Amino acid sequence: MLKILRPGLLTTIQDAGRFGWYHIGMPPSGAMDQFSFRAGNLLVGNDQGAAALETTFLGPDLEAGADVTVAVTGAPLELRLNGAPAPMWVALALKAGDKLQCGQAVAGVRSYVCVGGGIDVPELLGSRSTYLLGRFGGIGGRTIAAQDVLATGAPRRGAAELTGRRLDSRLLPTFPEMAELRILMGLCSYRLTEESVAQFLSTPWEVSTEADRIGYRIHGVGFKFRDREPPFGAGSDPSNVVDVGYPIGSIQVPGGKEGILLMRDAVTGGGYATIGTVIQCDLDRVAQAAPRTRFRFRAVTIQDALRLRAQYKARLRMLADSLALFDSVGWLGQ
Repeated sequence: MLKILRPGLLTTIQDAGRFGWYHIGMPPSGAMDQFSFRAGNLLVGNDQGAAALETTFLGPDLEAGADVTVAVTGAPLELRLNGAPAPMWVALALKAGDKLQCGQAVAGVRSYVCVGGGIDVPELLGSRSTYLLGRFGGIGGRTIAAQDVLATGAPRRGAAELTGRRLDSRLLPTFPEMAELRILMGLCSYRLTEESVAQFLSTPWEVSTEADRIGYRIHGVGFKFRDREPPFGAGSDPSNVVDVGYPIGSIQVPGGKEGILLMRDAVTGGGYATIGTVIQCDLDRVAQAAPRTRFRFRAVTIQDALRLRAQYKARLRMLADSLALFDSVGWLGQ
């Protein structure tokens, strides 16, 4: 088990996500940076989707109630084990009574504390993920708090096998202040003028201070809509449409004044025009974007998106291959 001594700024229990319930308005929730989350689980011998702690800007302080293996991945932060510096992206052995301190992120936003056996809370609709807006999943649908005691599942492998495991550094993500996001245009981009679409794709966009698991407000240029009312309009505001579904990563433009990039806890549909959707494999970059991070958007085709998704999955397979190599011969340069 793990005892929470200090909860951090906003720490929740998340797994790979809650899928199959969009039709009743339930978003998937789950880890925002799926790559870092899955890498952490692989390091401690779990299935990739096992429940872990997702931290935001400032991580928690934990005390091990029993021997356990832990790995911290994602946004780089100051990590200490019993007061001494400890490495991220490495499997660490904690004995009963050991204390792990997760400090402030120095780049990026979200880090992941993955533990051998995973965090053991009840599944709801097939997932242990916390949906804060709906107060659902995790521990009563809330962030973790001081004095919480988190049960962990039975680890697949012992600490002696796992301690010191690390990944090939060439596979680790970076956290740039300017990121390119590839986007599929639609569903309602036809409502914008050609000039406005061109400006959207050529202008840097900046993340505002209003950015969380629901969505990111982004500032850049305004949006101009076509003079003639096209089909599916709703009311006098040209940014309003008859309700449409909101995929994760879609960008809505209420009032045409700014964009809102919807994330894993967002509502599943509504009446604002959505002009495009960030492809799945680029959402990890969004998850690590702090306020004032800048984006540029590049339109791609559905064939491009499928090819890039295949490359992303191949990179995840390379993580497992890297650990298999480490287990057999150790990693050169460790």
